[in-house]
Amino acid sequence: MLKIITVDYQNPLQMADLLLLLDLYAQDPQGGAEPLSESCRLQLPAALQQCPAALSLIAYQNSKPVGLLNAFKTVSTFAGRPLINIHDLAVAPAFRGQGIARALLQQIEQIAREQDCCKLTLEVLSGNQTAQHTYLRSGFAAYELDPAQGQALFWQKKLD
Repeated sequence: MLKIITVDYQNPLQMADLLLLLDLYAQDPQGGAEPLSESCRLQLPAALQQCPAALSLIAYQNSKPVGLLNAFKTVSTFAGRPLINIHDLAVAPAFRGQGIARALLQQIEQIAREQDCCKLTLEVLSGNQTAQHTYLRSGFAAYELDPAQGQALFWQKKLD
């Protein structure tokens, strides 16, 4: 039986499950193929506790943590309403293909609707066809304001 909970960042057991799932994702090729650093493991719980915009969901299958969604609530400047950006969505390798990602997406959508959000956003690697298929089936689409200007691209500048 699948059960999805909203993570209490003060709960050490839930934070251990979050770190376990996030580390599995980090070690996957889609997550960069590197385990979480020790400094990340130590700093992330406090960072999430101090971030009021943070929201994490964990999916449990028979009490075992099998899926994770980390998101952050922010504001759409063009809509003047809140939005939720899905930052991480991961399913433990042994549990993929069982609808866990879709269930997590449905749960975050329900939360977004309850909080009067205008949209959900996320980024996905161009080579991650499995995730793209899941997102498309869940109603996500590429983002553009004007077709003549093209689709939005997600860029980064590391500051380390």
